[in-house]
Amino acid sequence: MNTATRDFIEKHLKDDVCQLALQKFPDDVDKMLVLNQIEARQLLSKKVPSWASNPDLLFPRHLSIEQCSSELTAKYKASIISGGDTFVDLTGGLGIDSYFLSEKFKTSYYVENQKELCDLAEHNFQVLGRKITVVNSDAESFLNDLTSRRDNACVVLYIDPARRDVYNRKMVSLHDCSPDVIELQRNIFQNHVETRFIASQKMVHQILIKVSPMSDISLITNELQNISEIHIVSVKNECKEILIKIEPGFDEAIKYFCVDLNPVETHGRASLQYTENDEKTAIPSFSSTVKNYLYEPNASLMKSGAFKLISQRFAIEKLHVNSHLYTSDNLISDFPGRIFEVVGFAPFNKKIKKELLNDITEASVATRNFPLSANELRKNLNLKESDKNFVFGTTLIGEKKVVILAHRQPIFQHSSL
Repeated sequence: MNTATRDFIEKHLKDDVCQLALQKFPDDVDKMLVLNQIEARQLLSKKVPSWASNPDLLFPRHLSIEQCSSELTAKYKASIISGGDTFVDLTGGLGIDSYFLSEKFKTSYYVENQKELCDLAEHNFQVLGRKITVVNSDAESFLNDLTSRRDNACVVLYIDPARRDVYNRKMVSLHDCSPDVIELQRNIFQNHVETRFIASQKMVHQILIKVSPMSDISLITNELQNISEIHIVSVKNECKEILIKIEPGFDEAIKYFCVDLNPVETHGRASLQYTENDEKTAIPSFSSTVKNYLYEPNASLMKSGAFKLISQRFAIEKLHVNSHLYTSDNLISDFPGRIFEVVGFAPFNKKIKKELLNDITEASVATRNFPLSANELRKNLNLKESDKNFVFGTTLIGEKKVVILAHRQPIFQHSSL
C-alpha cells in the first residue's frame, strides 16, 4: 500500500462503498484495495475496534471478516485457556483469535491453508508487534508434524472449523466441517498412545474448539471425547458461539458456562455455571398461574437447555414443561435474563383484546410454546412494535393458552453465579 492509497482510505473511511466505487480515483491510488479495505474496516469497527482503527493493518475479502471472532469473544477465549509452552491456531483465518490467545504462550503458530490470509496475517502480526509464526499448511499436515516431534512440549490447540462447503452452504455437523474435528481428535489421541505420553507429559494439554451457535450440544457431547467444559457465549442476548474445551484423559462431569459478555441492556447476572449432573438431578417447580413477576432466560441459558436447574437454583416456578418461562410472587433481581412485572394475563380467545389489551396499541410480542409465531400473534392482536409494553403468548400447566401483559423491570448489575 503506497502513501496515496493509505491517505485516501483514511479520508473516505466513512463513505458509502457502493457510491465510492462509482467515482474516478487518482492514478496513484489502488481503487480495488481502497474499496476492500474501507469495507473491511467498516465491518470490523464494532466487531474488532482495536484492529479497525489501526491504519497499518490490511484485511482480506468479506467472507473472512464475516466469519472471524469479535474482539470481545476472542478475549473471553483467552481467559478460559491455560498458558504454556506452545499455542497453535490450526484454522488461522483473519488471525483475531491467534492474536488474543497467543499472549499467554512462549511460542505461537498461526496455521492457514490460504496463502493470501497467511501473507496478511504475517503483515498484521508484525504491525501489532506480536511474535507468531505463520505457517501456510492444512491443519492435518501441521498436526502430524507437531505430534511426531515427541518433545513433550505443553501444547494448546485452537480450532475454528469452516462451517461452509464448496457450494458456500452452511454446515452444522462437526464431521462435515473443515477440518473434521472428530477425526483430528482421534488422531491426536492415537498419537498420545503411540508416543506413550504419561498424564503429566501430554503433548496436547488442551483443545479449544469453536462451533456454530446452531450446533446441537447433545450431539457434540456424543461425538467428542474428554470434554471438560462447554462455554455458551452470547453478546447482548444473542448467542454467538459455543466453545468446547477438551483435556486428554478427562472423565468427570462436564462443566457448563452460560455467559453473556455484554448484558447491559437485557440482563441482571452475567453468567451461570453448572455441571451436567446438576441439570439431570434438578427438580423444578411448576405454577398453574402467572404470578407477579415473569422471567425469560438469556440466550445462552436457552441454548444450554438447563431448564430444570433454573427453576431450582432461583426458586422460581415454570409455567409449563415446554414453555421455558418462569414466574414468582417476589422479585428475583439476579435472574440471568429478562425480568418483567406482570400487569395481567387472560386466556387466548376472541375476547383477549377487550379483556386484557383494550387500551394497548403498541407492544413487543414474543411467544413460547404457543400455536402462533410472534408475528402472527402481533397481527392477531393488531399491535405495533414497541418496547413500551411486552406481550407473551404461552402455555400454562393443563395446556391452557394464555396471553400475558407485562412491563420491563429495571436493569440490575450482578456478578457470576
